[in-house]
Amino acid sequence: MKNMPTRAQRWLKILHLLLAALWLASAITLVLLPLFVQPERNDALYGAMLAMKFIDDFIIIPAANGCLLTGIVYGIWTHWGFFRHRWVIVKWVVTLYGIIVGTIWLGPWMNRMVVLAEELGGGALSNPEYLHMRSMNLLWGGIQAGTLLLALVVSVLKPWKKKPKTP
Repeated sequence: MKNMPTRAQRWLKILHLLLAALWLASAITLVLLPLFVQPERNDALYGAMLAMKFIDDFIIIPAANGCLLTGIVYGIWTHWGFFRHRWVIVKWVVTLYGIIVGTIWLGPWMNRMVVLAEELGGGALSNPEYLHMRSMNLLWGGIQAGTLLLALVVSVLKPWKKKPKTP
């Protein structure tokens, strides 16, 4: 496999780091925002939920998919490969976990919470369905943000040596 030129690898790294930073910061924001923003008016809850949906749809989703695509480029056209290093494998697991959990659970919960906030206004804060999805988003969103933070630490420290060759 032909390796990517060094200059192109540097630009790929910048893009990958930018996308990862956007994904991590947005995930942390979606966990912290509901804890610190307590809407006092009915329309304020809907506005807060719309803002969170915007972050999810227009920052997290493109950033996560961008991390996946730049990771694939790294795997194919650089010496890092896909499975050559344990720390790269951990990053793949975190990335795929984040995309799968976000697609199957976190995103749909967020979308439904927006609908409930629009329909019920401040009453959504006493609706069992809304409260359940809110708590699940906080729990699993927090876990996702934690795993993204783990991927950042692993990327910087590269704590494991190259995988040993099987005899």
